[in-house]
Amino acid sequence: MKQREYFAKGKRSIVYKVIFQGKEAIQKVMKKTAPKGIIKNEAKWLRKLEKYKICPKLYKEGKDYIICELIKGKRIADWIKEHNKKEIKTAIKKILNQCRTLDKLKVNKKELQRPVKHIIIGRTAKMIDFERCKETDHPKNVTQFCQFLTSSNMAALLEEKGIIINKQGLIPLLKKYKKEQTEANFRKISDYLSR
Repeated sequence: MKQREYFAKGKRSIVYKVIFQGKEAIQKVMKKTAPKGIIKNEAKWLRKLEKYKICPKLYKEGKDYIICELIKGKRIADWIKEHNKKEIKTAIKKILNQCRTLDKLKVNKKELQRPVKHIIIGRTAKMIDFERCKETDHPKNVTQFCQFLTSSNMAALLEEKGIIINKQGLIPLLKKYKKEQTEANFRKISDYLSR
């Protein structure tokens, strides 16, 4: 037996919280979409990426819907407001490593320049909404996430927590990484943000 309640609405989909009743109530998410192909694309990437613990676990898919794990937590900006410098730096490093994994897999998530709705942090950090995800020889996940961290709103929020990222010092590292996405170039960015 299951109950369904409205949870959120995106540009291309409606998300419901689905409660499966059994010995215990289990909460999952059902995402329904109208445009053909979008939900199929998201299901494909959830199946491929869930083993890396970057995204929700996919339980079921249909022609116009998927049912996946409900990620409990808060959107990244709201989470940062409630946590301290050390916790925030740990979370940023975790997300940056997830971005690096996507880059190594030649996958571009697309929303990471403004991921305020796409990164949820609870017990751990996970990304949601993979409907626009695609394979590419030039993924931009690390560089886009760093651009988000140095955007005016996010930089101001991080500064309130005692985290100051010198954008001028970071830009040359990002340019080098964009040109050659090596582990060494990524490590320079990670180390720079960990200071």
